[in-house]
Amino acid sequence: MMQKFIAAAVQMVSGLNVEANLAKADQLLAEAAARGAQLAVLPEYFCLMGAKDTDKVALREAFGDGPIQRALSDMARRHGLWLLGGTVPLRCEEADKVYNSSLLFSPQGEVAARYDKIHLFGFTGQGESYCESNTIRPGQTPIKAETPLADIALGICYDLRFPELFRLLAPFDLLILPAAFTATTGQAHWEALLRARAIENQCYLMASAQGGTHENGRHTHGHTMIIDPWGRILAELPRGEGVVTAELDPELIHSVRSGLPALAHRVIR
Repeated sequence: MMQKFIAAAVQMVSGLNVEANLAKADQLLAEAAARGAQLAVLPEYFCLMGAKDTDKVALREAFGDGPIQRALSDMARRHGLWLLGGTVPLRCEEADKVYNSSLLFSPQGEVAARYDKIHLFGFTGQGESYCESNTIRPGQTPIKAETPLADIALGICYDLRFPELFRLLAPFDLLILPAAFTATTGQAHWEALLRARAIENQCYLMASAQGGTHENGRHTHGHTMIIDPWGRILAELPRGEGVVTAELDPELIHSVRSGLPALAHRVIR
């Protein structure tokens, strides 16, 4: 049963230095905790926005062991937070690829859930080209984490465009989506897709983004948001580094679902 709590979404403009990125994440999480947050979310690629896509492969860690995972565990424990650690490059069966994985840590620093990104981004246009499948192995399993705060569905960035993924997990209280949306696709689609996922699943949604111009020259859209089950934006940070917070209330979920029981009216499951 979900309880009322304060959630924090962190926005970063991560660079080429892992230690500097970890230090900035720690600083922003301290701010989140000081503002009363019990749950905090970091963005995709929070630990590294490399000069080239293969840089993250050099950082890959075995699940359960590695400096990035240890740092996240320590941050969750020191700040007393449920912490969704953006994404971490985890070892996979292919030597030249990684899993792009979200790890949910308890306030005791223990991993409570792991989600490996299923849908891999590919885009060519306006002078940009991306193909995540060159360096990332796709995950296979949708994940919903049951915590004392809420039932949480997990997705990463490009997963946002695939509503059927989250329908497999419904109902849930909160959808968390760390992201590094490009400026081009974000300007066109980010807000519309986020609000749609919150509305159709009648849930809270937290989207923690990369938001600015990075050392590698990449431009990310930002606009980290917390959205309520009616599709209203409760908090937003357009650009730059920072933290947004909002109170998540189970009574609002109940009100929305009882007044408009769309989830109960589903015919195709």
